Amino acid sequence: MASSDSNQRKIVTEFPGTIRVYDDGTVERLRDTDFVPPSISVGGGGVSSKDVVINSNFSARLYLPPHCHRKLPLLLYFHGGAFCISSPFCGKYHRYVSRLAAEARVVVVSFAYRLAPEHPIPAAYDDARAGIRWAVSHRAGNGPEPWLNDHVDFDRVLLSGESAGGNIVHNLAMAVGDPEFGLGVGLSGIALVCPYFSGSKPSNMWAFVCPSSPDNDDPRINPVGPKAPSLMGLGSKRVMVIVAGEDGLRDRGRLYYEGVEKSGWKGGAEFVEIEGEDHIFHLFNPDCEAAAGLFDSWASFINHE
Repeated sequence: MASSDSNQRKIVTEFPGTIRVYDDGTVERLRDTDFVPPSISVGGGGVSSKDVVINSNFSARLYLPPHCHRKLPLLLYFHGGAFCISSPFCGKYHRYVSRLAAEARVVVVSFAYRLAPEHPIPAAYDDARAGIRWAVSHRAGNGPEPWLNDHVDFDRVLLSGESAGGNIVHNLAMAVGDPEFGLGVGLSGIALVCPYFSGSKPSNMWAFVCPSSPDNDDPRINPVGPKAPSLMGLGSKRVMVIVAGEDGLRDRGRLYYEGVEKSGWKGGAEFVEIEGEDHIFHLFNPDCEAAAGLFDSWASFINHE
């Protein structure tokens, strides 16, 4: 606990470089707070983007690659940020997802799910479920968003995200695999990049974003733990797990991949380790050789028939 000189407030919770919470309830996010507006590509030479409202709780940014003369895969994307910071609208994620849409030739919906601590878990998971239902409501071609009606092949719907976003992707895929979820559309693939999973060792961050269930063996944060349902229930044809060799979360990502392989799940699983790089390195150094390799792997996975 530390003190602040700002109006005599006191900091009651702080994760350095990420977030502060004061005793008056004020939340101060310390990075990824900038806003980059969407843009329509003049003449169709680049990726176009626009913002849409999903429901009263949250919104999204849509990305359309140029020269869409055929139906393209749909990627539902969930940003990282430990469930408590960042958004699709900050420069880091806007540039990254724009590049992904261009290089993979995919229509992307990047969701601005609600953040803790104002909206603790399960708000992010609830928004993810609402988001996928909103997206697939366009399957008949008469949904509220023309880009999805006109340009998406709904036989090729994929999920992806990194860090907390990768965690959301796993939990959403488990929901899709439950017949009671009743989505009516299967997933052709899920890609988890540097996914945020934990184990029995306590995590202050998980307790912060999920105070109602701070146990690190909660299956939402530990999908291979003793309380977790079988990964055979994943509602996807393919899984790709990408980890960074210097990332503290690397081993949890590997355990997840191995758990999928051992579960009896009938799909195809792929594991990629980027040596010498740290957590979500591709967002901080998108022009490095390793990031280019990651984009190539991602694009190949998305366009796998």
